[in-house]
Amino acid sequence: MPTVEERLAEMGLVVHEVIPPLAAYVPAVVSGRYVYTAGQLPFIDGALPDTGKVGAEVTPERGAELAAICALNAIAAIKSVVPLESVVRVVKVVGFVACAPGFTAHPAVVNGASNLLLEAFGEAGAHARSAVGVASLPLDSPVEVEVIVEIAD
Repeated sequence: MPTVEERLAEMGLVVHEVIPPLAAYVPAVVSGRYVYTAGQLPFIDGALPDTGKVGAEVTPERGAELAAICALNAIAAIKSVVPLESVVRVVKVVGFVACAPGFTAHPAVVNGASNLLLEAFGEAGAHARSAVGVASLPLDSPVEVEVIVEIAD
């Protein structure tokens, strides 16, 4: 059975080093059998590839791509505190979408993150989820994703 990183490599993706925090927090915390990630922005090489509101400056399709990048960054945060092979289940995903007034397709945008986690973790990637529209996000990011995973004893 392929590892998470092997599955991602098959999709042309690499888990990079965790992105250093922008403020007073840590990227991920282990508590008991769970890892909680901080909200992850879609940074690539230390920069946001897009800014603005989904439904205005950013298309919903691009928003979904950015949400997938957030999920990949969440995987990096998880990897910074535990081996990825110790993850037995993705429990919960919360996706925040900075959106234009009247935009209601938050679930389709956050599907970008959910689909990446399903591809990476297989059946263990099926999770509960919230998709929330917000007025703004840090650095004018269009999306932010946080993840909770269960790890083996």
